[in-house]
Amino acid sequence: MKLVQLTLLGGFLMLSISCNTKTENNITYPEAEKQNIIDTYFGVEISDPYRWLEDDTTQAVADWVAAENEITQNYLSKIPFRDKLKQRLTDIVNYEKIGTPFKKHGKYYFFKNNGLQNQSVLYVKETIDGEASVLLDPNTLSEDGTVALSGISFSNSGKYLAYTISRSGSDWREIYVLDLSTRQLTSDHIEWAKFTGASWFGDGFYYSAYDAPAKGKEFSNVNENHKIYYHKMGDEQSKDKLAYQNPEYPKRFYSASVNDDETVLFITESGAGLGNRLFMQNLKKNGSPVIEVASDYEYEYAPVEVIGNTVYFYTNYNAPKYRLAKADINSPEIKNWKDVIPESEDVLTGVNFVAKQMIIIYDKDASNHAYVYSADGNQKHEVKLPTLGSVGFSGDKDDKEIFYSFSSFTFPNTIYKYDIDNNVSELYIAPQVEFNSNDFITEQVFYPSKDGTKIPMFLTYKKDLKLDGTNPVYLYGYGGFNISLNPSFSIMRIPFLENGGIYAQVNLRGGGEYGEEWHIAGTKMQKQNVFDDFIAAAEYLIEKQYTNSNKIAIAGGSNGGLLVGACVNQRPDLFRVALPMVGVMDMLRYHKFTIGWNWASDYGTSEESKEMFDYLNAYSPIHNIKNDGAAYPAILITTADHDDRVVPAHSFKYAATLQAANTGNAPKLIRIETKAGHGAGKPITKTIQEQADLYSFVMYNLDMKPKL
Repeated sequence: MKLVQLTLLGGFLMLSISCNTKTENNITYPEAEKQNIIDTYFGVEISDPYRWLEDDTTQAVADWVAAENEITQNYLSKIPFRDKLKQRLTDIVNYEKIGTPFKKHGKYYFFKNNGLQNQSVLYVKETIDGEASVLLDPNTLSEDGTVALSGISFSNSGKYLAYTISRSGSDWREIYVLDLSTRQLTSDHIEWAKFTGASWFGDGFYYSAYDAPAKGKEFSNVNENHKIYYHKMGDEQSKDKLAYQNPEYPKRFYSASVNDDETVLFITESGAGLGNRLFMQNLKKNGSPVIEVASDYEYEYAPVEVIGNTVYFYTNYNAPKYRLAKADINSPEIKNWKDVIPESEDVLTGVNFVAKQMIIIYDKDASNHAYVYSADGNQKHEVKLPTLGSVGFSGDKDDKEIFYSFSSFTFPNTIYKYDIDNNVSELYIAPQVEFNSNDFITEQVFYPSKDGTKIPMFLTYKKDLKLDGTNPVYLYGYGGFNISLNPSFSIMRIPFLENGGIYAQVNLRGGGEYGEEWHIAGTKMQKQNVFDDFIAAAEYLIEKQYTNSNKIAIAGGSNGGLLVGACVNQRPDLFRVALPMVGVMDMLRYHKFTIGWNWASDYGTSEESKEMFDYLNAYSPIHNIKNDGAAYPAILITTADHDDRVVPAHSFKYAATLQAANTGNAPKLIRIETKAGHGAGKPITKTIQEQADLYSFVMYNLDMKPKL
């Protein structure tokens, strides 16, 4: 690719509300300067007039952000029921939430949120029915709740707890260590770690990190040269030993893990394809070499457990719907693997070694189903779950105490104690949520996409719903990176459902609901399948008289934000409201920021071939906004200043392009959160305000008159 920068049209403007490009729906948008910047791809010139918005450290960008936020908040403040909706959300969020208990070194641990705590707290009990005490409260780490606990790891000796934190939602991690006997922090502190936890070995742990980034570019520069280090307790980080690096491939991820018995070291290298490369070292023998177990980046190879001399692997190699295999610790290469649980008709999504047996989770039409297997791979019985939903188990390979959590669209996260021998589930903790789940129903439908492929979709609504074509719909999708959208509970949806709305969740191609083939069908030169699937979902809902085009809001985050942006451009007539959240909106330059290069396995890049450039350019949300007067839906874009996963430049440039285009009179707004990132770890105060803004925007523009 060649960059040509022509004479600028002038210096950066100091923006204010008085500057404007045009007025729509009584909204005067800030003026975003258009610069004459042109990129040339394979002889094709592409204008990028808002390139300056990529540099979010400048005063000009700060002024534009302030002006956009002021306009957005002014619009939202005039929605008559916004404050009541926020209060309703606050009231129903305020219930005790308890996570699945797990046992470590003879003690029981669990996370709990009393209701409106910004971050959930880690508790410990001596016995399962004993009194709990606070072990780690992330709410004490910051005054506003913007420091989040992102991971914990107990040392194999039972003496220490390493935990990782994220500040303001960033992907950057810091690691601290708590002495469990004194409950005091040690002197150990790791900075600039990323995509890592702490994996204990001996008197220290492995972690992955980057070199400290340039000041002011911590959240935008490309992340390169990921390295694995070993930290010995008590040492300064500067003394940490470099355990592994691969300078030949700076744009890859490297991670290390050690099993609980400290007999095997695994090293994973990923980022070059759809899967990963896997190495292994036998720690039972001094001086054992590091062996390459699997080398094909197009497949996933994940070590699951080590029992004696047997290593278990979860993989989709020669098994698009995944299988469980095993190998001897002394000859772990993939050529020596033997199936324990072969590939089946359903997608194998989880393997839990508990009580000297296994609990295996399969996805059937996007819902979890759990089964107990013997250690040698024979199915014994199915675990009966309350309904279609999602399940997660905790338990130890040598301990019979097992717990699991279950949730679905109108089924809040509920904890059960499980007797594996008698196949009996006993209710342990049920949350007290302020809504009547019996008033709602969830159905699963299957509809044809443009090419005839059957696509599953979950619909949740009140039981007395009438199919008269007038019901408001919140249509949500993702469709990428082998990620499955299983049934899940969100308290934030409840007011929308209570007021006659339908929540529709679509299992698009590109996800992992039906295995790797389903995933591949929504990648690279087949990405249009994902958009076709989503558009067909809206058409199905209209055809079956659930709704009409003036009552449909579409939403998606990250890759789902791309989905929303592309579908709005392709079918602006089909939707009334659109929420592209933290979206990948510039498909020609996404790989130039932080870890965007890692998405090339799903997207391809604009630089790899003329064919790939043409394909990306044909659907990239920023580059395909219509300017011919086509009536676009009301759009509320969301992003955050510390999002270093999908940098805010995507949303900034999309908003500026959208506001400058001739797309009708519906509002085109952007909401830019401060001290927040891609979404994980966001404090409840910010979450409630954001959801109140999003749902009030949706309900207002769908002409709903909510009773709150």
